[in-house]
Amino acid sequence: MRMLMHMPVVSKKVNEKICEQVTNAFGGNFYEVIIGGAAFNKEVETFLHKIGFRYTVGYGATECAPIICYADYKEFVPGSCGKAALHMQVRINSSDPENIPGEILCKGPNVLLGYYKNEQATREAIDSDGWFHTGDLGLMDAEGNVFIKGRSKTMLLSANGQNVYPEEVEDQLNSMPMVTESVMIQEGDKFIGLVYPDFDEAKAMGFTREDLENIMEQNRKDLNVVLPAYCRLAEIRIHEEEFEKTPKKSIKRFLYQH
Repeated sequence: MRMLMHMPVVSKKVNEKICEQVTNAFGGNFYEVIIGGAAFNKEVETFLHKIGFRYTVGYGATECAPIICYADYKEFVPGSCGKAALHMQVRINSSDPENIPGEILCKGPNVLLGYYKNEQATREAIDSDGWFHTGDLGLMDAEGNVFIKGRSKTMLLSANGQNVYPEEVEDQLNSMPMVTESVMIQEGDKFIGLVYPDFDEAKAMGFTREDLENIMEQNRKDLNVVLPAYCRLAEIRIHEEEFEKTPKKSIKRFLYQH
C-alpha cells in the first residue's frame, strides 16, 4: 500500500479526492478562495497547493481600499501575494528587488489622498511622487510577483548585521507541536521565542509542565536545523496567557520586546 501511494497516478487520485472534500467543506460552489489579512501559514499553503485547491493570496491596506496585489488562482505563484492589481503600480524600494528586501510602495486611483486633518501623517505615508509607503518589506521577481517578508517596524538585526524578519520564524514555530501562537524577540545578541502553548491539548494528553518545556526545547532544536545560523533561537519561553492583540487580531509585539 505504501508503495502504491508513491505512484504518480495513485497520488494524484488521492489528492483529487482530498481536494474534493476540502472544497465541499467550503460549500463547493465558488470560483476560488482569496486569503488575506495576515501572513498565510506556509504548511497550510503547501497542503492546499499539493491537493490542487482553488486558492489565491491577496495583499492590501485600508489606505488602498484595500487591494494592492492579486492573481487568479490559475496564475498564482505559491508563497507570493500575487502581482500589482488592476490599475495599481507596485515597486520595491530596493537596489535589487529580487534579492534584497525593501519597502513595498504603491500608486493608483484607489490610494487615499491623505489622512483626514493630519498633514504630517499624510506626508510620512505619501511621498512627493505620489507613492504610498506601506511599511511592509518584500521582494519582487522578474514576473512582478510580490513576496512579503515582514513589517519594517518589526525587523530585527542579528549580531552580524543580517536583517531578521520575525514573522517568518514565527510562521514556522506556530506549525510545531503544542504551539498555539508565538512572538520572536531579541535580547542583546540572542533571539528568544515566546510561545503560548495549547494548554487544553496538553492537559488532555496528561502532559506536565516539565513535559511542555521538553517539547518546546525539542521544537527549538528542530526549528534551528532549518533556520539560517544568524536567526536561530537561543531559547523558547512558555507564555502563560494569550498574547495581547490589536482589533485586527495582530499581536501587540511591542509589549513583549524589552
